[in-house]
Amino acid sequence: MNSLPVIVFALRFKNSRKYIIVWIVTKSKNNVEAVDRDLQLFIDFKRVWGENTWLKFYRYYIEHNLNSMDIVTNIKQKVKGRALRVTLPEGEDERVLAAARKIVDEQIGRPILLGNPDKIKATAQKVGVSLEGIRVINLKNNDRLDAYAAEYIKGRDNLTPSLARRMVAKSLFFGAMMVRCGDADAMVGGVAHATATLIQAGTLTVGLMPGIKTVSSYFLMIIPNFQGRKDAPFIYADCAVNIDPTAEQLADIAIASAASARKILGEEPRVALLSFSTKGSASSPSVDKVKKALQIVRRREPKLAIDGEFQADSAIVPRVAAKKVKEPSDVAGKANVLIFPNLNSGNIAYKLTQYMANAQAIGPFLQGFAKPLSDLSRGASSEDIVNTVAMTLAQLI
Repeated sequence: MNSLPVIVFALRFKNSRKYIIVWIVTKSKNNVEAVDRDLQLFIDFKRVWGENTWLKFYRYYIEHNLNSMDIVTNIKQKVKGRALRVTLPEGEDERVLAAARKIVDEQIGRPILLGNPDKIKATAQKVGVSLEGIRVINLKNNDRLDAYAAEYIKGRDNLTPSLARRMVAKSLFFGAMMVRCGDADAMVGGVAHATATLIQAGTLTVGLMPGIKTVSSYFLMIIPNFQGRKDAPFIYADCAVNIDPTAEQLADIAIASAASARKILGEEPRVALLSFSTKGSASSPSVDKVKKALQIVRRREPKLAIDGEFQADSAIVPRVAAKKVKEPSDVAGKANVLIFPNLNSGNIAYKLTQYMANAQAIGPFLQGFAKPLSDLSRGASSEDIVNTVAMTLAQLI
């Protein structure tokens, strides 16, 4: 097991020969820069408070470092040991096998691999992955196919039993039906399928959240240093699915993103509907769309903290909001959920933030389904899969 870097120093009590030895574990594994950064915190502390006030230093350190622990690590801890079941429909993929092993070893969940058992076993042997603790389901010879077909056909008068059976025998549909029927808690797929195919499978099986008609996506963005705050988390939506959403769809995206933020960030969402206009500073059909979306959300979710239309700086920078937003707002200058008016702006914004601010861009994650389903990039690494599984399972807690 890798050890965490530590800082060790001694503090002497005032007018005493006694010392207290303080050990601090940094938040990053094998990260010399993290140690240097934390040592600088101690230097800053000594300059401001004096070497003897060790309790103040402890509080200072907690405020500046431990409260900004990696959010993905926190989420993994949140789901650890709960034995939540996750279906991985592309079980023959080497990356999926490696991820399943990590999921078991780190007690993140109980992975269920779908595919040909012989191929899965051969691939596991090839890459040196043990299948102990990993359930494997054969799609071609499975006693749940008929039950899933019968469940899938409900409400579909134009679908024959044989066609329904062929549909649910497909890996994405089978995995999603496991979730629908309570045989799994979540599904994560996409390393061998297009996003549109997974959305179709999810929509036709588990369906959408009550009141939601639009599947959308979000990124969890972690900004290393934002307005003096370390590792500030934001939800960006929609950055991957809906090209030019209507006002009604934008409202769906905002409501679903607020629900995601509440689960993932562990704090109340403050949702900003973004535009190139702030509270009527410009006019155009696109601004009108954002204004209409705000009205829809406020009608549907009157207790949700949502406001707009805002330019980005008005949404996240308090001093700018104070100048531009004259009316009272629970969101202006302090938004943690940013809703973009279209895919152009959302996709560009997350990539600019990722590379220009050296931010972590985690996702995209699908949202709006009645039960947890998540998509993966076809270029996803095994670690990406593990993180996505943890984030998806966290929706259940």
